[in-house]
Amino acid sequence: MRWARSVAFAVQEPMSSWGVQISQGAKNMPYANWLIYVPSFFLTTTLFALNFIGDGLRDVFKENRFDCIAHLAGRAGVRPSLLEPKLYAETNINGTLNLLELAREFGVKQFVFGSSSSVYGINAKVPFSEDDPIRQPISPYAATKAAGELLCHTYTHLYDIRTVCLRFFTVYGARQRPDLAIHKFSKLILEGRPIPMFGDGTARRDYTYIDDIIQGVRAAIDYDKSMHEVFNLGESETTELTRLIELIEQSLGKKAIIDRQPPQPGDVPITYADISKAKRLLGYNPTTKIEDGIPKFVEWFKSSQTEAIAA
Repeated sequence: MRWARSVAFAVQEPMSSWGVQISQGAKNMPYANWLIYVPSFFLTTTLFALNFIGDGLRDVFKENRFDCIAHLAGRAGVRPSLLEPKLYAETNINGTLNLLELAREFGVKQFVFGSSSSVYGINAKVPFSEDDPIRQPISPYAATKAAGELLCHTYTHLYDIRTVCLRFFTVYGARQRPDLAIHKFSKLILEGRPIPMFGDGTARRDYTYIDDIIQGVRAAIDYDKSMHEVFNLGESETTELTRLIELIEQSLGKKAIIDRQPPQPGDVPITYADISKAKRLLGYNPTTKIEDGIPKFVEWFKSSQTEAIAA
């Protein structure tokens, strides 16, 4: 299936393992500024960028016409942002601003921004609604994502660019970042090493399978009902940390060794998405329960480990 539109995607990770080529305008750029320009199975034209500074990215926009920018890149993670807040601000805030500037300069009228459930902070009300205040983030990462949403609203107001902000809730699945809990726990359990459990194990997260997130992103790219919107993309179900570990153990067929640690600064006790707005306006309909998603992830994880050993 191909869309009749062309979309510029900005993503975080190096795409060399996807067998793609670096665009002509980016060949002499440093690692942090790589641009990777590839066709996608469902997009007419796709642009991958690891960072957003330099003439290389502008050259790609000069040479290609895009109908939409899907900004899914950035520095991710609550705990690392406590150690490098300036780096997070530079990448997540200035990076978003650079892409919005390119949208303005080259007349791209649709902008999808990958935000985060972290913007809610310690929210007293559950489930979290898009109308809840986000004035009290508790990590630099959360603050940068909230700032990105404000920049999107500003560019909608000033330059008539439609902006759609998607608050992702704990995304997991194939190719998940290795520093995130599900991937990290799977690796440590398989190796017979202890897994760190911060707090008493009662923290709850709204885990969202990658296929469901993709469904929401694709709908946001086509969204045209208003000029600025914010949507939660989650499963609208919560899973306790101890239950998550049990599911990973069952899928791996191996028990975890628990290394109990104190709660970490910046962590929240619960994330829980109200997705009624996304269902109504985007047609968003997540279908993968955590009991089904964890075995799918573990199947991919085991396969990737086997391929790494063979290589």
